[in-house]
Amino acid sequence: MTMIEHICFKGCGTALLTPFKNGGAEVDYDAVASLVDRQVAAGMHFLVPLGTTGETPCLTEQERITILQITREHAAGRKVLVGGGTNSLAQTLASIKTLEPYGPDAFLVVVPYYNKPTQKGLLEYFKAVAGSTDKDIVLYNVPGRTGANIEAETTLRLAEEVENIVAVKEASGRYNQIAQIIRNRPAGFSVLSGNDDEVLSLMATGADGVISVASNVDPARMVQLVEALQKDDMKTARELHYKLMPLFKSCFAESNPIPAKAALAQMGLMENTLRLPLCPASSATEALVRRTLEEIGLV
Repeated sequence: MTMIEHICFKGCGTALLTPFKNGGAEVDYDAVASLVDRQVAAGMHFLVPLGTTGETPCLTEQERITILQITREHAAGRKVLVGGGTNSLAQTLASIKTLEPYGPDAFLVVVPYYNKPTQKGLLEYFKAVAGSTDKDIVLYNVPGRTGANIEAETTLRLAEEVENIVAVKEASGRYNQIAQIIRNRPAGFSVLSGNDDEVLSLMATGADGVISVASNVDPARMVQLVEALQKDDMKTARELHYKLMPLFKSCFAESNPIPAKAALAQMGLMENTLRLPLCPASSATEALVRRTLEEIGLV
């Protein structure tokens, strides 16, 4: 019997933006490739296309496939953790089936949004998702967007009971909950911060890394921050954390990915174009982003 080798996600991964052109009518695939190349050049540990930051609910099936293909082609051997979750089991399974042939290493599956499931519902949902694929699954807990929190006990049961559930991206902001997962998780199960401003505190107490929005803007320093924490070099980590704090704040001055897209547009890396219901940043946020880029030396 062949043993399946599961992925241990550690380090810094970027929740990739999706660049558009022609007023949002088309994905700018050349810019997709360039942005992935920039991440690779900065030493990014893994890549996360088709998540929240990628405006995935506004992408067509073919656009999702092409973005994954380009990311895989330009990933230079890095793991590709692709967003596959929806708020419907049938649609999530269909998404996974659609994307599986195009090279994902694992799927990031969000807590179903809007439905407000119970803990039993979440347990059964994620078991069904994981049972539909041989690929590894990373849970994504972001109650500020979904309206439901997957509690520590449920995450730990899934980690213990389902072989291919290998990690959680925790963006709940609930330190005690995340610490409980870190303390009681089984061997090989990774805990990843979903909030850039919590990387220092969570990794200092045992988390394995981050899936970052800020690394779209400053990938090199985010990698340096995470690698300093991996080495327990707290002096360097603190310096980098405080250097990056203005960026962490400005990236969420409006709904993600609005400020990050404004930043990359100001850096000349993509058009500042989003798809409705998202729209470009306000003039106040544009000015904040400009000041932040100047402060951290990116423009």
